[in-house]
Amino acid sequence: MNATITCGFLPLVDCVPLVVAREFGFARSEGIDLRLSRYPSWSTLRDMLAFGQIDTAHMLAPTPIAMSLSLGGFSAQIDTLMVLSVNGNSIGVHPDIAGKMRAIGWDGSFTTPRETGEFLLAVTGGKLRIGSPFPFAMHTELLRHWLTALGMPEEELDIRIVPPPHMPAAMAKGEIDAFCVGEPWGSSAVENGHAELVLPGSSIWSFAPEKTLAARRDWVDENPNAVRALMRAVYHAAEWLHDDHNRMMAANLLARQEYLNLSEQIIDRALSRRIVTRHNGAPVHVPEFQRFFSSAATFPWRSQAAWIATRLAARNGLDRTHALEVGKASFRSDLYRQNLAGLGIDLPGASEKLEGALSHPTAVASTRGEMILGPDAFFNGEIFDLTR
Repeated sequence: MNATITCGFLPLVDCVPLVVAREFGFARSEGIDLRLSRYPSWSTLRDMLAFGQIDTAHMLAPTPIAMSLSLGGFSAQIDTLMVLSVNGNSIGVHPDIAGKMRAIGWDGSFTTPRETGEFLLAVTGGKLRIGSPFPFAMHTELLRHWLTALGMPEEELDIRIVPPPHMPAAMAKGEIDAFCVGEPWGSSAVENGHAELVLPGSSIWSFAPEKTLAARRDWVDENPNAVRALMRAVYHAAEWLHDDHNRMMAANLLARQEYLNLSEQIIDRALSRRIVTRHNGAPVHVPEFQRFFSSAATFPWRSQAAWIATRLAARNGLDRTHALEVGKASFRSDLYRQNLAGLGIDLPGASEKLEGALSHPTAVASTRGEMILGPDAFFNGEIFDLTR
């Protein structure tokens, strides 16, 4: 097969499986000419995919579900073929706010969502303008889950949409007081002295699907061989990224002008899971900061889609049962099994699970009997059972 596939992406560290698939020959080995195009915002990328200007996209996990539910002014059946990254976001605040938090007893810990949230709400009175990259983003879901679980009424949340590369500037200009953003833009804000990072997204939900490989359902149906080849190429790229010896090569690749156009040192913070939380501070090791491969990280769990769909339905007045079915159908675990089984990999025994139930690594049923999942806990102990 010799197929050209166009794929859009935003300049974020978690586009790296696509970049590696192209630059290190995994796509070419599958007979694909993978052409990557960078876009400035999630709304632009969504529109390009919906209107057929590109074949596939590096996309926020909730966006294909939102599009399939006709939210945001679009009605398009979009499929998530596989997950590109798990976790990877940071919550940052203006340095003045961090200073006020310390003044009343916050110890600066980076992985204590309840305590950090309580100090944040105490010094701001809940009056926070928070930047998030898109309405239909895991960033937005994590912020809402975190702050409402701490007692903040959802209607009082002031979430403002800021494209990821613009987040540091928005903080510097005083347009927002806090943000939730993917790397490297949280680290960039810290490096320039515009923000202090107070939490990784993984401390709110320890196994949140962040970015996905998405495509229009009509394109998927019309190009089964290309879809299979692309999924295989991206899977091999994710596997390559799992080898820590390849980390600096990945950072070097992402630093190029056509991708992130940023220093390797800033990019490597996410890849090494060593996050500098304040200007000139020492790095903090966050083991689950971002994941590309192990613990079935690339698998599109339909229960995760259901969690997203129920939250979108509740906020937008949609029928929950209908939203659940649409959400589950958009995460194509069936295609994942069909297209990757030939690689002889270990596949989960089920496509749905209790979300938030694993507090430690746990062996689960799988095709080879070697799979270990978890942890996947929510910080407040919530367990999501899609059958209820």
